[in-house]
Parts: sequence; C-alpha cells; structure tokens
Amino acid sequence: MYIIAGLGNPTKEYENTRHNIGFMAIDALAEKYSISVMSCKHKALIGKGTINGNKVVLVKPLTYMNLSGEAIRAVIDYYKADAESELIVIYDDVSLDVGQLRIRKKGSAGGHNGIKNIIAQLGHDTFLRIKIGVGEKPKGYDLADYVLGHFSKEELVVMKDSLEKVDGAINLMLAGEVDRAMNDYNKKSSETT
Repeated sequence: MYIIAGLGNPTKEYENTRHNIGFMAIDALAEKYSISVMSCKHKALIGKGTINGNKVVLVKPLTYMNLSGEAIRAVIDYYKADAESELIVIYDDVSLDVGQLRIRKKGSAGGHNGIKNIIAQLGHDTFLRIKIGVGEKPKGYDLADYVLGHFSKEELVVMKDSLEKVDGAINLMLAGEVDRAMNDYNKKSSETT
C-alpha cells in the first residue's frame, strides 16, 4: 500500500495558490482514478483506491503546511506503511521553473517548512518526493506572499501539463521504477517538450 500525500493548506482562501500545488496534484490523481478523497481521518482528507493495480491512499493533510508531518505520520502509522519505500510526498518548490518536476529519494527540507515537519515527525529524510516548480519569487516579494499567491492564467496552463507528468512519474514510482522516473522527469520544462 502506497501513501501519496500532497502538501497544501486547507480552506478556500488557499485554493489554487502556489503552495497548494500538492493538493492540486492529489485532486488530479483522484479525478483520473476515480478515488474519492473525502474521508476525514488522521488530521487529513484521505481516499483509498488503486492506480494501475497498486493500492494507494491519497492524502491531503488538514494541519496546515507547517504541521504536515503530524497527519502524514498518523496515516503511515495507521496503515503500517514503510515511509522509506511506500510514501510519496508531492509539494511546491520555488527553486524550480514553473511546472518543472524534480523527483528525489531523500534529502533535506531545502527551506520548505512542510517537509521540515515531515522529517521531524519521521525522524529521517529518506522518503520519495516529487517537487513541482512554482518559479522563483520576484525581487522584492516576501516569500510567504509569493507562495500563497495565485498562478497566472499562463502558469495554470503549464501546471495542468505538469500535473499530467506527475501522473506519469507516480505510475513509474508505483511500479518500482524510481530511477527511471527521475531520468524521465527531472528535466527542465523546455527539455521535455
């Protein structure tokens, strides 16, 4: 059983913001594979289903970004999942171009408070992750204001394409082909078109 968690903030005011791209990825997967992510358990909205024969639990933590690890830890404990091989976390990254993906098997939080909390809750930094680029903050912008801002119409078109690539990466990762997913998707957006 795989736990696929998308990071974001609950409540309407945060919908479709850069920081909520993880939630948007979970919504896209839920829609494509007809998985209802409406059950409120473990401080999260969760939905159980299958993606190409693999049992999955889709997770949207309701703890707000900075405490994402509390919900993810509770889900992992409940399903007795192995965080190192059965957890995939999807989240935003300001160091990547808009729509660019970066798949990793482990690593530091890189300044991302949601990931920092997950690492603190798990006690290690070895878990699969898909970072989705939301672009670098413009000069003079406050980082929090930038990541809590909304995508432009042009960026939303790029992100829609990016979320389809997330689906492709997830399918490879679920098939145990993480290295292939990294080779196929860890490219600049211009290299993949």
